[in-house]
Amino acid sequence: MKVLVTGFEPFGGDAVNSSGEAVTALAARWTGPDELVTAVLPVEFDQVRSADGLLLRLLDEHAPDVVLAVGLAAGVTQVRVEQVAINLMDARIPDNGGTQPVDAPVADGGPDARFTTLPAKAAVAAVRAAGIPAGVTYSAGTYVCNAAFYALQHALAERPGVLSGFVHVPRTTEEVGETPRRPRCRTAASRTSRSSRSSAPWRSWCARRSPRPAARRWSPPGSPARCTD
Repeated sequence: MKVLVTGFEPFGGDAVNSSGEAVTALAARWTGPDELVTAVLPVEFDQVRSADGLLLRLLDEHAPDVVLAVGLAAGVTQVRVEQVAINLMDARIPDNGGTQPVDAPVADGGPDARFTTLPAKAAVAAVRAAGIPAGVTYSAGTYVCNAAFYALQHALAERPGVLSGFVHVPRTTEEVGETPRRPRCRTAASRTSRSSRSSAPWRSWCARRSPRPAARRWSPPGSPARCTD
């Protein structure tokens, strides 16, 4: 069996991309028995969706049995196994080649969506069993990672038997740093259930340590994080 795993290069001013780092580490540690092919892709729409782009050329050159594309999702804290890619490119910033498509299809004439052929829920269960937070999610965004996912599934739709899909990973701990845990501030409701004397230390601690957070818009479970690939 031949397995192809891809990540992405840094972009947008970042020094590293954790997806590319993960793929590089995987290649260094792989012991088989299956054959592994890895590649770090440019963060460019044409390189992941065009017939002469690197991603689709890798499919033709290696004819893999399993393909896993990996990208970075900033602001998440778990591995995200993506269930669906959409036929839409809507870039919030230009890619590394300077291209910034808006409301454009990944594949002209393609269906609105393509689905993973990997066993997504079983994969999540296996990752969780290894002690790593993970979940199935239902939007890969509209940037280069979604374009890669859609182009991959679109190209392999005519190759039955090939398992393929996309996984988003968080930033590395070196990128985000590790924040020490703090005591949780009590809510107003919980404070009223206790005497003002016992809650005063908490109010004092929160005033010193926990500035009022900015208002945040609620997003339903499975909604897309900022996809950076």
